[in-house]
Amino acid sequence: MSTATTQTPLYNTQDFLLTPGELSLTDISALIDNKARIYLDEKSYEKIQSSRDIVNDIVASDTTVYGINTGFGLLANKKISYDNLKELQRRIVLSHATGVGDKMNNRSVKLIMLLKINSLAQGYSGITQETLDALIALYNHEIYPLIPEKGSVGASGDLAPLAHMAMALIGEGEVFYQNQVRPAIDALAVAGLKPVILKEKEGLALLNGTQASTALAIIGLLEAMKCYAIASISGSLSIDATLGSLKPFHPTIAKIKRCQGQARFSQVINTLLKDSELLASHECCCNKVQDPYSLRCQPQVMGAIWQHIESAKENLLNEANGVSDNPLIIPETKEVISGGNFHAEKVAISADMLSISLAEIGAISERRIALLIDKNLSGLPPFLVEDAGLNSGFMLVHVTASALASENKTLAHPASIDSLPTSANQEDHVSMATFGARKLGNIAENVLSILAIETLAACQGISLRAPLKTSSYLQQKYQMIREKVPFYDQDRYFAYDIETASDIIQQTTYYSDVQTQLFNL
Repeated sequence: MSTATTQTPLYNTQDFLLTPGELSLTDISALIDNKARIYLDEKSYEKIQSSRDIVNDIVASDTTVYGINTGFGLLANKKISYDNLKELQRRIVLSHATGVGDKMNNRSVKLIMLLKINSLAQGYSGITQETLDALIALYNHEIYPLIPEKGSVGASGDLAPLAHMAMALIGEGEVFYQNQVRPAIDALAVAGLKPVILKEKEGLALLNGTQASTALAIIGLLEAMKCYAIASISGSLSIDATLGSLKPFHPTIAKIKRCQGQARFSQVINTLLKDSELLASHECCCNKVQDPYSLRCQPQVMGAIWQHIESAKENLLNEANGVSDNPLIIPETKEVISGGNFHAEKVAISADMLSISLAEIGAISERRIALLIDKNLSGLPPFLVEDAGLNSGFMLVHVTASALASENKTLAHPASIDSLPTSANQEDHVSMATFGARKLGNIAENVLSILAIETLAACQGISLRAPLKTSSYLQQKYQMIREKVPFYDQDRYFAYDIETASDIIQQTTYYSDVQTQLFNL
């Protein structure tokens, strides 16, 4: 029986049986946000051992095989003597731990560890049960290696970030444990664990892979889905605040367009605005012929974004559940095959599409804010405040939204179209996936602030339309804002309102039901 399955439970929560290669997005989201031990079943360990047996046979026969008894990268032709094989694996970890910059947050590190365990446990990497159990123990004890954000080009795997992860296993470097940063060797001792002595192939197996870029991209994906749901709510509020029309959300329009995302989005918006008094007030006597694009074309814009989020979800889940090691140890055929599964191009392009998608969510939201404050288009008081002139109202808060939307245009520039050769031109095309995934967090942060501003502006518009009310559903969201942010009757310190609104719209009770409708979560 493995140590991973017999350890004393660390938490009063349900253990999670990890079936290698079958993580769902729901699994990932729950695991990184909650305390739960992971463990493997005996069937997984049987395949892991079969893979390891092949490595042991190669070592015993002294057959030259890349990654087991050779140098790495351009040094692959350098044969390493038997006496130095274990030291070779230790040194690759030490030499490749070259990351710089701020340290990743614990949530990202936890997901990196989970994805690496998920990959190694599939039995194609030649790792030993002891080393894999040691990594599982780090995860279960919440010992998080300090991993710098910068230093990976997303090919040959995320070598530097994963080396920093592996450092903790061998008792080197620093970790975050029990609410403080401490030397890894000390944290292991406190947790009752021992550093690992890496065997042949194990250092390379730990370092090779796309787990860092994939983890960051998946966290960015979760943020994109959250932003999408919040934008669906704020966009609906803006429709009512400006007395916009629901006709552009008619299901026939989406059907003719042949866009599944447009149909899904339109259906949700119709549900959110059902029974709105504001909508009913101008159904028969509206003097507007058509709404501006930021209202009328929401289904087309958000529908296209939905398609790309769904595509990214499929690609990133496949990558998370795939094996990106090199060389691969194939137990079924007893082959050792060198390839390029460590190249994270799929992650890079998916992250770039998410960057563009997030930026567009923010861009169309900013246009709706501009619409709301323009009296000629919204029919509301200038800058959404009475006695405009003495009061500036929402004038400068729109400037903030504009600044963030503009910043996102630069951040959304694709990382995947860049490449710099590394390892003396042996690795001559790389993906830049890690940076592409990392900047998703910056874009999402900007978008959430824009959406907070739109939510405030739309709620202000709805307040100004009283006594008519929005839909019963949206009225609940309106009340959540009004409980913490009062009606803007005269100029006051505005930054606090934005911060408060941002906190409210990110509460799962605010957006999770809409997110479920949109993405079947």
